[in-house]
Amino acid sequence: MDKQFVYDLLGENSWSYITATFVVLWVVVWLYRDSLKIDHVADKYVFVTGCDTGFGNLLCKKLDHKGFRVLAGCLTEKGADGLKRVAGPHLETVLLDVTNQESIQKALEWTKKEVGDKGLWAIVNNAGCSLPMGPSEWMKVEDFYGVLNVNMNGVIAMTMTFLPLIKKARGRVVNVASVLGRVAANGGGYCISKFAVEAFSDCLRRDIHHFGIKVCIIEPGFFKTAVTSLEPLERELHRLWNQLNPEVQASYGDKYLDQYIKVQRLIMNAICDSDLTKVTSCMEHALMAAYPRTRYSAGWDAKLLWIPLSYMPSCVVDIGLKLVLPRPSKSV
Repeated sequence: MDKQFVYDLLGENSWSYITATFVVLWVVVWLYRDSLKIDHVADKYVFVTGCDTGFGNLLCKKLDHKGFRVLAGCLTEKGADGLKRVAGPHLETVLLDVTNQESIQKALEWTKKEVGDKGLWAIVNNAGCSLPMGPSEWMKVEDFYGVLNVNMNGVIAMTMTFLPLIKKARGRVVNVASVLGRVAANGGGYCISKFAVEAFSDCLRRDIHHFGIKVCIIEPGFFKTAVTSLEPLERELHRLWNQLNPEVQASYGDKYLDQYIKVQRLIMNAICDSDLTKVTSCMEHALMAAYPRTRYSAGWDAKLLWIPLSYMPSCVVDIGLKLVLPRPSKSV
């Protein structure tokens, strides 16, 4: 039957109603599917990295309250003891350095004893660091490596080491990336590492979905955590500046460092959100939903600024950052 004939027969208004009905039905089905939860959480073990403070610490407390068997990887004894004191009987802690394969292997052996034949329902790769962060030219090679070892290599090492346990439970991998894994707004290893987490997660999801394993990516905006603390950021910027040779310093000018720090203060104070539950709620959904989403954007700045900006042409992003960041005194 000729399409134009059908179109003329039904009329323009009828096609509009059909389209609108289809959209409404799609939204209703998506919302219903998104609301479905898994059963028997008390039988499920979740391993979380980076639990000393911040998102990981809060997530462990919330999962423990919901009845999960929580295995919390902490970098320090102080962090582990502090979490253990406020948690319930179903939360256990282990010392873990995600940059050390021996430490990861010990955590794996400990986890095997904890989970037994059940396998591991999920791993949440939350451990991360952001510093040093600043103009790329100010960095030495080792400045990049420090961040990449935690945020990129640590995520890969933890995931690949624990994957057999996750495969056994047909569970989840939840990787914490960032909106700066969508928009490279700062020099240093942080943005590079978060872009890598995005790519690694996409590749892994496509490779292992046949085994019933879900891979989810959390993309937080700017939140008030140790990662966005101004004092260590400013201290690192001064260190980077002081290690530059005089010729490079002269090319930026005496006032550049102070202007750059003022911009960072303005950004952090203007958009950093103190409500960490916006991130942990995304993590909880990724762990508890029957059909978890592939990506979760947490925070108003992620939804209204960074994610839309990531779809813009590169020239638009470049112009926006040029307007925000200071200009070197001897730039062309």
